[in-house]
Amino acid sequence: MKKNLLVFGTCAFALALGLAACGEYGSSNGPTNDHDFDYGEFTDARDGQVYKTVTIGTQTWMAENLNYDPGDVSGMGSYAWSGCYYNASSNCTKYGRLYTWEVAMDDASCGYGETCNASLNPSTPVRGVCPSGWHLPSHREFEELINYIDPSFGYNHTDDASSSTAGEYLKSKSGWDSNGNGTDAYGFSALPGGSGDISDNFYDAGSVALFWSSGVYNSDYAFHLHLTYSNERASLYYNYKKHARSVRCLKD
Repeated sequence: MKKNLLVFGTCAFALALGLAACGEYGSSNGPTNDHDFDYGEFTDARDGQVYKTVTIGTQTWMAENLNYDPGDVSGMGSYAWSGCYYNASSNCTKYGRLYTWEVAMDDASCGYGETCNASLNPSTPVRGVCPSGWHLPSHREFEELINYIDPSFGYNHTDDASSSTAGEYLKSKSGWDSNGNGTDAYGFSALPGGSGDISDNFYDAGSVALFWSSGVYNSDYAFHLHLTYSNERASLYYNYKKHARSVRCLKD
């Protein structure tokens, strides 16, 4: 890996004076320069699409939004839907595909308005719409991601919660409205794919990134990771399962 000699020298000088180490990744202050990460590559055998991957801490993530077409999903329920933003294939190419929660879960018999056994921290990962060897992240696995970047975030959230800094490091360096780009310091490269629903209503592409988790809040709501152009927060919110959002798969 590349070494940043200037940063190394500065940190060594600080340590020699007995000061705290600087620029450590996973610290509450975040990285002072871009993280030296290496992208991997994964091919989805279902359709041949190739995705960049990146390891952050002990987790290996797809570094691009999932763009797998699950085909006819009407049998999953009244609110099952998957498609491209504004139904334009170019938006699937740019942002990946959008999925309502039951489709993201690959029909867990607990779509919008249904009670199910999905939990914040399932004992067995939910593969959902992800390819073999990968799964839909749980609420707790998103917590782990945020805590690696901002340890002050904490764990065991059962309601809306936010880190004030992690969003800056998870967002891509371009593609966000109103100078809302991030530093992409860990290679997660979050793109603002917005949201949609079965009625062809679409919102916020360019300004908001929303990634489904397998964690359920109640019969109507499930948890998702939320990033926005307007601040540097990374939030775990719950919202309607009937809304369509992006998916980032996590390696088993």
